[in-house]
Amino acid sequence: MNFKVNPIFEASTALILDKIKTFNTSGTLFGNGDRNKIKLFSLDDKTINIKSFKIPNLINKIAYRYFRKSKAKRSFEFATILLEKGIGTPQPIAFLENFNLIGLKDSYYASEHLITELTYRELVEIPDYPDHDNILRQFVKFTFDLHEKGVEFLDHSPGNTLIKKIDDSKYEFFLVDLNRMNFHNAMSFEQRMNNFSRLTPKKEMIEVMSNEYSKFYTSKSESEIFEKMWQATSTFQEEFMRKKRLKKKLKFWKKS
Repeated sequence: MNFKVNPIFEASTALILDKIKTFNTSGTLFGNGDRNKIKLFSLDDKTINIKSFKIPNLINKIAYRYFRKSKAKRSFEFATILLEKGIGTPQPIAFLENFNLIGLKDSYYASEHLITELTYRELVEIPDYPDHDNILRQFVKFTFDLHEKGVEFLDHSPGNTLIKKIDDSKYEFFLVDLNRMNFHNAMSFEQRMNNFSRLTPKKEMIEVMSNEYSKFYTSKSESEIFEKMWQATSTFQEEFMRKKRLKKKLKFWKKS
């Protein structure tokens, strides 16, 4: 077993470890648990969530023990790095890895549970969401700041940014699902634009995002930013739909 606690929560180490160990028989399920299962627990005066990652296949069991860090460990370490850089994410609490003779058996990541008004997904699905344009533009500034700090969030997708309303016109943003990130000394224009590719298929949102990004990234024109951002989005959407069609065919063949 490999277990590590954030020093901030060191006084609660035994309690945190117990909650992780009894994950399967306690806690309140949060979300649908299709891939990874998340449960909510009380810790002193806080609500925390613990994510149990999907049990890896044989190859990954070996890889996560000998060649690369588990998703739980990466989530903990990346959250720590983000906070050090002044980037919003729920406070990391602990991670635990269980190993057997083959490799990684299961793993868990615990963090503070944030209650927020919305995620980026609502901006995509509800075009008339109150203060939509302002929230979207502040999200773009948040993403620009990520890029300036060399953070390439590879899962920068609709459900992975929590948005909290601070006052009538100000919002804060928090990244979740952190296990896939790259850190750079500087990010290229192409890396920056590709980082928008998963966020929305809507051209009108890309127009707003490219307009706002151009206010801060002054080495490229607004038209260049829009063209590259839309190209990256279109490429991702085409590949996404291709995979979706392929999965549908595979399901049909299995039923036949």
